[in-house]
Amino acid sequence: MYIYDQYDQRIVDERVAQFRDQTRRYLAGELSDAEFLPLRLQNGLYVQRLAPMLRIAVPYGLLSSTQVRKLAHITRHYDKGYAHVSTRQNIQLNWPLLEEVPDILAELAGVQMHAIQTSGNCIRNTTTDQFAGVAADEREDPRPWCEIIRQWSTLHPEFAFLPRKFKIAVCASEEDRAAIHAHDIGVELLPNAAGELGFKVLVGGGLGRTPVIGSVICEWLEKRHLLTYLEAILRVYNQHGRRDNKYKARIKILVKAMGIDAFRDAVEAEWALLKDGPSTLTENEITRAQSFFTSPPYAALDGRSSQEALAARAATDPIFGNWLARNTRAHRVPGYRAVTISLKATGIAPGDVTDRQLELLADLADRYSFGELRTTHQQNMVLADVEEAALYELWQHLQKAGLATANIGYITDLICCPGGDYCSLANAKSIPVAEAIQARFEDLDYLYDLGPVELNISGCMNACGHHHIGHIGILGVDKKGAEFYQVSLGGSQSKDAAIGKILGPSFSQEAVPDVVENLLGTFVSLREGEETFLQTYNRVGIEPFKERVYAKAD
Repeated sequence: MYIYDQYDQRIVDERVAQFRDQTRRYLAGELSDAEFLPLRLQNGLYVQRLAPMLRIAVPYGLLSSTQVRKLAHITRHYDKGYAHVSTRQNIQLNWPLLEEVPDILAELAGVQMHAIQTSGNCIRNTTTDQFAGVAADEREDPRPWCEIIRQWSTLHPEFAFLPRKFKIAVCASEEDRAAIHAHDIGVELLPNAAGELGFKVLVGGGLGRTPVIGSVICEWLEKRHLLTYLEAILRVYNQHGRRDNKYKARIKILVKAMGIDAFRDAVEAEWALLKDGPSTLTENEITRAQSFFTSPPYAALDGRSSQEALAARAATDPIFGNWLARNTRAHRVPGYRAVTISLKATGIAPGDVTDRQLELLADLADRYSFGELRTTHQQNMVLADVEEAALYELWQHLQKAGLATANIGYITDLICCPGGDYCSLANAKSIPVAEAIQARFEDLDYLYDLGPVELNISGCMNACGHHHIGHIGILGVDKKGAEFYQVSLGGSQSKDAAIGKILGPSFSQEAVPDVVENLLGTFVSLREGEETFLQTYNRVGIEPFKERVYAKAD
């Protein structure tokens, strides 16, 4: 992983000192709320419904065990003993005291962490595949490119006050696990006709009030031109994006208004001024970034024998076998597997992890996965490099800590924003709905029979829960002061990306589990062979689901 140099550390330390003074002045009444607002947002601090919320940057989801232990310490001493994994792979604290936030930032700086640019109208954390570097279907490790984008975009003066927040995602594998089509800019590493790897660039994707699937602006771009081309896109957006209405300020609105061809022409004109300029990447710079993401010292293992031993263990312990099948995946190195740690146990807010669990995960990372952990945009965590021979022992530790729920990719592995329990923007609560759905579908055999189903919940149109691209999406809406929930079907975050279609009139909170159960029952009655929920939906359309759900409701 990337290690700070003296300049990085100095920048972060100076930012902490600066914000400490700004906070002191605000608390002393020397700065107004309006003056303090951009200052706190630049340091990841929101004012939520009940307390401030601090969003901590986790670049491309990668954490060292030392950093995880520091997060455990911070949640214990400055918060209420837990943290939340966000859909941007960051870590959020929901209960810090404003006067202690500078102390938290100082603690973070001590382990090369910060909260810079996790909020505000700037380029946010660049995200990627949680299995980057170990995935069997990977063309190239995308993390060096995320790091290059991070260094270019952090504290870039031209992009500090964009018309609206800006999100970039990078994919380098056959399967899109980074949802690049739903980002302001999506970047995919892929070969051209000559077999050379370069970038396909998408622009104008995003969720929120106006969900849009991104459009291809460049079919293939040489690696050395990545930053100059991204800068050209950002310049066009900065110059022409709307600032008079924040609901129409995202780049997706600009692209839609101009049309992708006219927008591409504007970018090409801007790029002509930047191409081959100072931001052009040299081979030395690319090599430097790649040098931080070398392979750990893998052992030379007999993959076949370890798989046979695993199969035998799974046959004698079916609970372990279920976890092995659902929460681990193939690794590019024989004898290893990547392990997804579910933060979706029933009765726990999705994505929440306690201080004690964080400490345990840090210990397990040191023992089993070369001292590294990863966060995912599905609000789980990953140990990416576990020897297959150690999986049973690891599972036992996770099981004792409540971290071995065998549901990755199934309906109870749902994405859920904090909703009305915390967020001042939310129209409705999300967490109670998530818990009710998880409780309704605790029968794992039924879940496994259903196959993969992605269910995403947002408490408002800002779509922090990515409800638009869930196979089943649930959106909290306000009806004359009462909380109701709108359901959509058919969304997808993969390379067949799609925005879900609204099923019909919204439902009460109490009715949501019944609605989901009826949707799944309809799917089971209509599926052919081993079809997934999304495959069945794409074949039959929304009408059969609508007819049965509203017939049941009547």
